[in-house]
Formats: sequence, C-alpha cells, structure tokens
Amino acid sequence: MPPSPLLAEARGLLPGIVAVRREIHRTPEAGIHLPRTQQTVLRALAGLGLTVSVGERLSSVVAVLEGAAPGRTVLLRADMDALPQQEETGLEFASQSEGFMHACGHDTHTAMLVGAAWLLAARRQRLAGRVVFMFQPGEELSGGAQLMLEEGVLGDAEDSPKVDGAFALHVAARYEAGTVHLRPGPQFAAADFVRVTVRGRAGHAAAPHKVLDPVPVACEIVQALQTMMTRTVSVFDPAVLTIASVTAGSTFHVVPETAELHGTYRTFTDASRQVVRDGIVRVAHGVAAAHGAVADVELVDGSPALHNDPLFTAGARQAAATVVGPGRVHEMPHPTMGGEDFSYVLRRVPGAMAFLGACPPGRSPATAPDNHSNRVVYDESVMAIGAAVHTAVAEAFLAVPATEARLFGEGADGSA
Repeated sequence: MPPSPLLAEARGLLPGIVAVRREIHRTPEAGIHLPRTQQTVLRALAGLGLTVSVGERLSSVVAVLEGAAPGRTVLLRADMDALPQQEETGLEFASQSEGFMHACGHDTHTAMLVGAAWLLAARRQRLAGRVVFMFQPGEELSGGAQLMLEEGVLGDAEDSPKVDGAFALHVAARYEAGTVHLRPGPQFAAADFVRVTVRGRAGHAAAPHKVLDPVPVACEIVQALQTMMTRTVSVFDPAVLTIASVTAGSTFHVVPETAELHGTYRTFTDASRQVVRDGIVRVAHGVAAAHGAVADVELVDGSPALHNDPLFTAGARQAAATVVGPGRVHEMPHPTMGGEDFSYVLRRVPGAMAFLGACPPGRSPATAPDNHSNRVVYDESVMAIGAAVHTAVAEAFLAVPATEARLFGEGADGSA
C-alpha cells in the first residue's frame, strides 16, 4: 500500500522532527520545570503564525492555530519530562545529564507534536476551527496536567478557545513499529501510592523478646494485603497492589524502631479504588495491632483512570487508518495498568489516547526493552507516522461543523 499523501509529507519533515527529538533527548529534564526543553519547543514553533503562551507555574507551552473559518477546537497533547534514570542505550545522542534520561518516549511525543504543528500550519486554509497544541511538563508524578488545566489550557478563561475534543499519542517498543493501538473505555489505570510505617520498639537483635520487632509485622502486612486484594476486589473490576520497597534497619544486630513499606495500587473504577484504599488501612492497622505494634498509613492519590470516549475513539481509529492502513490499527484487548495524567483532560472533554508502536529495527516487540527501561530504544522513523496521525485526527474532528452533535464526520463508526 503506497503511503498516504499526508504521511508522505510527514516523512519529508522527518529529519527536522528527528533533530528536535535528539536535542531534547541529549538534555533531559524531569519534573515541571523544563527550561531547556521549553526553549527547544518554542524555537521549533517559531514562524508558524501560532498564538503561543508559556506556563506561570511550570515550563509548559500552549500554541493555538486558528483555521481559516470558525469551528470547533481540538487539543493535541505531548508530555515533555524525563525520568531519573541513568541511560544505558549506547546511542550517539544519549543523555548528557547524569542520572536522567528519556526512558518513556516523551522526547518523541514532543517532536511528533512539533511535526503535527508544522503539518497543520501548512493546512491552515482548509481548517474550520482551531488546534491547541499542549506541550506538558510533569507527567511523571508531578501533576503537570492538573496545573495546565488550572492555568486554562481547556479554555476556561474568557479569552481562550473552549476545547471540544482531545487526542494524544504514546510510543511503545512493545508494539510493532508503525502500528496504532487503542480501545474505547478504560485504557490506563488510576495510579495511586501507599506508604506504611510500622512502629515497634528498638533493641538488641539477640533478645527479640524484649523488643517489638517491626520487620516481621511489615512482612505479614505485605502478605495480608495480597489476600485482601483477592478477597475484596471483584475479578471483573481488576486491581493491582504492589509493595515495591521494604526498608528497615541499618545493621545486622539491632532490631530497628520502624519498618517502611512503599508501593502502588492501580484501579479502573472509583468503586474499586475506594475498596482498595479502605482495605489497605484496615489490614495495616489490624495486623500491626495484632502484634502490639502501630501502623501509620499514608495514601497519595495519583492520576485517575484514563477512559477513552467511545465515539472519539472510533473516529480516531478511522483517521489513523487513513495514515497507516486499516490493517495496522488495532483495538487493544485489555487496558494497561500503567498510569497517565492525560486522564485529567479526558475527564473534562471527550477524547482518546493511543499507543504508537515503535519497536526498533532488528528487535522483537516481545523482548525489546520497553518504557521505563534505561535501555529502551525507539524506531525514530515512526515519528513521521505520529505527526501524521495527530494531523489526521485533528482534521477529521474539525471537519464536523460546530453546530452538529457528532464528534467525527460520516463513516466513523457510531459517530454519524
């Protein structure tokens, strides 16, 4: 199948997209303050005739493209922050920032959205409505999406365009390069965090009967939490609880005063989220009390579950198929337990997030290092596809007049 004209045009822009990606990859920044990354994006958008603004509390960039005629508003989003990991890819453009790397593909997301801005700016005369390009810091645990919503990215201010729909892409090396994967309904889980501090009584390890050892109590809490999950959470509303860190003591012959457990729980509905919260508190307090110890429980809410709007998803699938072909757009059989703060946007407006396969050449999706690995490598050629898919989704969405209730044009399953 020959490439679509849009994809052919995007491939012509690929060297520039790659250059943006590599510049960001070399100098990764984590959190909500990304001054170098922000400047890279601003330089890449210069001269496109966009209305550009930057965040007050974070290094965000919001760029608005006005079409030639009035119409609806669609938001396209990319996250920009890196992870606190030491890169071990061996790439010639590997991170030059000690202890930080782009291990989740946010550098590619940013570059793809820049490419989409280039494509859509060249199509301004055929657009009815506007496109909001949302370049977001702080997706990894820093609340960046919430801050951008508070600063009005969805058009809450009187002089801002109100967003009618939203779309985002996330690369993944676990999928064949150039394929698109999404599903209606839940796509990402709520990502919440737990810390349990078990308080005992310190003393000599040779006389444990004279102290109150928090270590076995903490171990029992870990086991009891797993039983709680299987006996209180419905198997038809899946949830996962992982205690990923157990910390206690500093030497072999002293019973410590405290033992700490750190972990995460992932759910798809508010109901199961509350069941897990209540269960963690009940089990930790109960097990500790049974041994005469005390457990302090801290629950920290992360991003809520991300749900793709079914009608928007149908339209996005059709738009993506015009770029890569229908046989390369796949409905995911089940959601992922990973978290994604684009969920805050999709709680406010209809939209969807899709995965873009980026398994590197010569590797199998089944074994290639994936997101959050310090060895993850992506096929850079798929960034042209990503820019084209963003563009196709935006064009299809804006093709529907603002006076109509449909999300997408004729032919999108269920949206006509």
